[in-house]
Amino acid sequence: QPQLVESGGGLVQPGRSLRLSCRASGLALDNYAIGWFRQAPGKEREGVSYISFSGNIKNYADSAKGRFTISKDNAKNTVYLEMNNLKPEDTAIYYCAALEQYGLKWYDERGYYYWGQGTQVTVSS
Repeated sequence: QPQLVESGGGLVQPGRSLRLSCRASGLALDNYAIGWFRQAPGKEREGVSYISFSGNIKNYADSAKGRFTISKDNAKNTVYLEMNNLKPEDTAIYYCAALEQYGLKWYDERGYYYWGQGTQVTVSS
């Protein structure tokens, strides 16, 4: 059974950094594009970043540009999201997901089939 497992979340002060990991089992990430999404309390889930199966295409939400970096290590079957200069508004549960349907916007959840269980990121002083 394909599975995605996120890790690396936690409580950090504003301005600090975190690196989230999304480790896959049962599916090879060199065949899948991966998206990172987040859901803050009382808000809808939103796309944060995307990396193509080759790793050559990377997309970011405006809120993430310049602060977040997505990368992948196919040998470890893992995708990372490096988050710098974190802000309180980055507080959310972060999910990774594997893209199954092309033709939609990268941030459209409908294109993603396999999802992780999420990892909590809390940015607070």
